[in-house]
Amino acid sequence: MDVILSGKAKLAGVMGWPIDHSKSPRLHGYWLSHYGIDGTYVPLAVRPENLEVALRALPVLGFRGVNLTIPHKEQAMKIIDHKDPLARRVGAANTILVREDGSLEGRNTDVSGFSQNILAGGFIPPKEGFVATVLGAGGAARAVVVALQEMGAQEIRIVNRNQEKARALCEGAMGTNRFSVFSWEEAQKALAETHLLTNTTSLGMSGQPALVLDLRALPKQAFVTDIVYAPLETPLLAAAKQRGLSTVDGLGMLLYQAAPAFAAWFGKEPAVTPALRAHVLGDGRA
Repeated sequence: MDVILSGKAKLAGVMGWPIDHSKSPRLHGYWLSHYGIDGTYVPLAVRPENLEVALRALPVLGFRGVNLTIPHKEQAMKIIDHKDPLARRVGAANTILVREDGSLEGRNTDVSGFSQNILAGGFIPPKEGFVATVLGAGGAARAVVVALQEMGAQEIRIVNRNQEKARALCEGAMGTNRFSVFSWEEAQKALAETHLLTNTTSLGMSGQPALVLDLRALPKQAFVTDIVYAPLETPLLAAAKQRGLSTVDGLGMLLYQAAPAFAAWFGKEPAVTPALRAHVLGDGRA
């Protein structure tokens, strides 16, 4: 694909530490080329202690904005000037826009990215009695919980080794949903009657221990999803497939969360397509 880049190019990027694993430059690069946009999207390795300086430099350097990845999403909320409602609810921003006056606006597109991914994967939220179980209680879990609330989950179960952290997540969540906290040893109890099981931990990610969980308590109609996308089929998803359960991998969340950011920076609503997915996976590091 041809790359268009002039002195008037629109600039955006992704900040993280480390950042060499990120597929976002490949993803946004595909859209820039596909739509013939004069722009670029670059990886920016920024240490946590340098985040404020880096963010404040964006308008000076002519950037339209950046994505934020680990470990910057929560810390950025203390730095930016404006926050959208979802970012406030989640307590994290993954998309930064530079306004015309040079101020920084934080948005959270992880919420919609998660929802769109599982809906595109075939999950249909039950109209009544929707029970969702979430593994983990970190920053990613907060975005997933908000997405589940938006999708109408009546009961959200949090399974986490640190139950105090899980309770803090439940207490901080807005809405009228029923929350329950389970220890890892109580996971089987949490899985019963679950319609959607989501892993938000790093277990199962390349270089991390596998997520070992007995899925026999899950109903046959349950869906299982993992926000991890490297590897594309995590041990959890493989185990779910062996039981005949429907699964949704985590790559789609990356693709769908990127679309509104791209539109804001580059002025074009991009499409999430099979060709895009194949291109992002094409570097052999899935």
